[in-house]
Amino acid sequence: MSGDEEERVRRVVSSIPPGKVATYGQVAREAGLGRRARFVGRVMARLPAGSDVPWHRVLCAGGRLAFEPGTESYRRQRACLEQEGVGFAGSRVDLERHGWRATLDELLWGPQHN
Repeated sequence: MSGDEEERVRRVVSSIPPGKVATYGQVAREAGLGRRARFVGRVMARLPAGSDVPWHRVLCAGGRLAFEPGTESYRRQRACLEQEGVGFAGSRVDLERHGWRATLDELLWGPQHN
């Protein structure tokens, strides 16, 4: 994995504001990595414990969490999202309601803080 590509992924994920989510594929595209959704997943899996990158805001296509329902990882990701106000319909997040659309400023400078 290229350090520059990993940093681009982390920067994009860090731009996703609380209450919003993005898919692995969307993060790959926003980072200029085309269709490398699995690469994004590997970067998220390699984040060190205590990282401030909001990994929990990245989902599989269709708004599904990457973890099997009932696992500790699934419960933790879902709890983090629900704490931010992200709602679920069954086991999926409504991407129309909670999906993030990056602005150029967010991608270049990071999330906007009011």
